[in-house]
Amino acid sequence: SLWNFLPFRPGLVGGHCIGVDPYYLAYKAQEIGYHPDLILAGRRLNDGMGAHVAAQTVKHLIRKGHVVAGSRVLVLGVTFKENCPDIRNSRVVDIVRELQDYQCHVDVHDPHASSGEVESEYGFSLLSELPPGNAGNSPAYAAVIVAVAHNEFRVLDIRALVGGTAGVVYDLKGILDRDVIDARL
Repeated sequence: SLWNFLPFRPGLVGGHCIGVDPYYLAYKAQEIGYHPDLILAGRRLNDGMGAHVAAQTVKHLIRKGHVVAGSRVLVLGVTFKENCPDIRNSRVVDIVRELQDYQCHVDVHDPHASSGEVESEYGFSLLSELPPGNAGNSPAYAAVIVAVAHNEFRVLDIRALVGGTAGVVYDLKGILDRDVIDARL
């Protein structure tokens, strides 16, 4: 009922403007003798979000009895916002790299991003299509992270990709029902 209200939610802060512009403002503030502690604290928090998501995913994997090193993890989405092809300053890349540091095998799927552009900019390729889900003995992934709220991801049977309740589903954007997920921001 609030006019012109924008419902901001926790998530990754990327893109060519919000992820970068606070640094320009902080720089100019410091030039005139002001110390923009709140702006810089916000950027530090945002810059650490990829490591936080990866660590939380790893904790959930361990709780469910998975060996982290060698686990297959699917990250859904790499663009900096939903339903657009722009990958500039995407913070999803931080999650991918952190999971790789945990020695996970990470696949990334994004129907909106250019695989060539992602490979050139970030050094990894995209899955062109998702493997079929398998709720049986051999699920495709130990964990799925919904990083971007693309419309295509809202209708996926995410649990089938992780073998039912045996795997971990982490929903960064809050687009899945709570009974489907293990964690969200």
